[in-house]
Amino acid sequence: MNLSSLWIGTLAGVFGGLVGLGGGVIAVPLMVSFLKLSQHRATATSLVAVVFTGITGAITYATQGTVDWVASLLIIPTAMIAARAGALFANKLSEWRLKRIFGWYLIVVALILILKPYIPHVAEPLEGAVRILPLAVAGAFAGFASGLLGVGGGTVIVPILVLLAGLEQHVAQGTSLLAMIPSALVGSYTHYRHGNLAQEVVPGLVVGIIVGAFAGGLVANQLPELWLRVVFAVVLVWTAARYVAARPKKAERLEPQVENGNGKLRDKSG
Repeated sequence: MNLSSLWIGTLAGVFGGLVGLGGGVIAVPLMVSFLKLSQHRATATSLVAVVFTGITGAITYATQGTVDWVASLLIIPTAMIAARAGALFANKLSEWRLKRIFGWYLIVVALILILKPYIPHVAEPLEGAVRILPLAVAGAFAGFASGLLGVGGGTVIVPILVLLAGLEQHVAQGTSLLAMIPSALVGSYTHYRHGNLAQEVVPGLVVGIIVGAFAGGLVANQLPELWLRVVFAVVLVWTAARYVAARPKKAERLEPQVENGNGKLRDKSG
């Protein structure tokens, strides 16, 4: 087992458990910085961990009766389709463009963390056929983000489930964890087919995230939630600042230009 991936997984799991997020937003930057994985390989590898954390988290929420099984089944189809699309799109992007997108995603996550207590609940939860559209939309957004960035997508899907479908916060989180397992499988397999999966990193990362998430969840109840969210949001914004400033490397800028359909030259790196 790769010890470096084990401590990265543990750290990602602890932070995720403290504030109720998946470990991808922490694991991906750490794998890029310390394991020297490319953004594409870190994305693919993180998705495998998302599968196992989703299973662990979903079981935990299910034992507490806070999973809407029907809602999960309505989310899964669009999430799976969108996850494959997101993974395919990621493989068409250059390294620096994917980093920029990930950076902006981190900023969105930080904002949602700060605003989490102020997300209003729908007075009357949607019932029957009218639930299908918002749940399908939630699945599409979360699935695409998952496949593209190597994250669980819960940051995207939970507010949508609360605002549009009227699910209670804890039920939305449990439902999101369950629904995103198949899409993470699809996304990771798609990345694997493109040769991006760092298989030697997976065992340590998965074990670390599961153990860390459990420990973080226990500690979270003993710490003030406001400060946890603020500190974590600051860390995310600090990390995002480096990502949104990503530029093409010199080798990419010097790649030969190719002719496009209009007979004009375009930069192959873009």
